[in-house]
Amino acid sequence: MWEQVRSALSQSSHRVLVKLASFLPGLLALLVAVLLFTIIGAILAALLRRILQAVRFDERLSRTNVFAGNASIQNWSLSHSPSLLLARIVFFGCVILGFLIGISALDASYSNNSETSQLLLPYLTHAVGAIILLLAGNLIARFLSRSVLIGAVNARLHYARMLSEGVKWLVLTLTAAMVLDHLRIGGTVVDLAFGL
Repeated sequence: MWEQVRSALSQSSHRVLVKLASFLPGLLALLVAVLLFTIIGAILAALLRRILQAVRFDERLSRTNVFAGNASIQNWSLSHSPSLLLARIVFFGCVILGFLIGISALDASYSNNSETSQLLLPYLTHAVGAIILLLAGNLIARFLSRSVLIGAVNARLHYARMLSEGVKWLVLTLTAAMVLDHLRIGGTVVDLAFGL
């Protein structure tokens, strides 16, 4: 009996070590791809930002007829300039590309016919969509909170701040439920809890 237990433990530990040995090179390739494309993205973003500053992209954009009447674009600060926005888009595009290449490398490292990339790539796109939902919900919550606060103060309501905070947290709760549902976390629990 002890011989069978020892044999079962030996076989299971051997299987785990083989799986781990086949997983680690792919994980290392994923990390190297993400790190390499992050560095490339940082270099490209810095280069793009210098080029846009050299051609005075922000000033030209604020002088065009399309944006001439929009005061929010004319008054952008240096920390939120259009050239910085474009540089950040390039940087995060390179980081996402590094993740995609790294996931493909992780899938290619398996000797058997694994379909890791077919499972991880859709979840990665769902995660990006969830981040976009979270950012949009946060912006909408801030906008509605400020609008309600201004309207309530103009109506001379004493509970204007509390009403504004309530609207903000209601929108943030709705956003959190949408993000969890988009990530398929919690299943019907999120729907039931939010419905209650």
